[in-house]
Amino acid sequence: MREKEYLFNNANKIDEILVKHGMNRSRIVAIMQDIQNEFGYLPEKNLKYISMKLQTPLSQIYSIATFYRAFSLKPRGKHLVTVCLGTACHVRGGARIVESIQKMFDVKPGEKTKDGLLSLETVNCLGACALGPVVVVDGKYHGHITISRLERIVKGILNENKK
Repeated sequence: MREKEYLFNNANKIDEILVKHGMNRSRIVAIMQDIQNEFGYLPEKNLKYISMKLQTPLSQIYSIATFYRAFSLKPRGKHLVTVCLGTACHVRGGARIVESIQKMFDVKPGEKTKDGLLSLETVNCLGACALGPVVVVDGKYHGHITISRLERIVKGILNENKK
C-alpha cells in the first residue's frame, strides 16, 4: 500500500499523535484515544493511516476499536450522555431515564441529535451500582438520578453552547 493512498487533510495531526507516542504500536490504544479526542470519533481514513504507519493489520486496529466501548466509529454529538442499564440501575428506573431522554431530545441510543450537540448511549454497567440509576454526562457521574434532575443537567450543558 502506498502512503499517498491514505493521505488526507488531517494526516499532519495524526503524524503528531504518532510521534508523541514514539510511533510505537504497543501504544495503539493511547494513540486511538488521542485521535478520538481530536476528532470526536475514529474516522476510517485515520484508522487506515495508522495501520499503514505502524505496520499493523487494519483488522487488529478495528478489533481494538470495537472491543472498547469508549471508542466510536461514527461521529458523536458534542456532549455524551451514557445511561447505565445494568441490573441495579434497571430496577431503579434506568430504562425510564433512557425513554425520557429519547422523548426530550429526539435521540435514540447509539445516535446523536439532529443539531449534533448530544449523543445518547447505554451501557450494561458503570460500576457504581449503589448509586443507581447512574448517568454519565460528559464524563461526570450522576448517581440517584431522577428524570427532572437529568433534564436540568442536560439542558444546562446545551444552554452553555448557545452562549
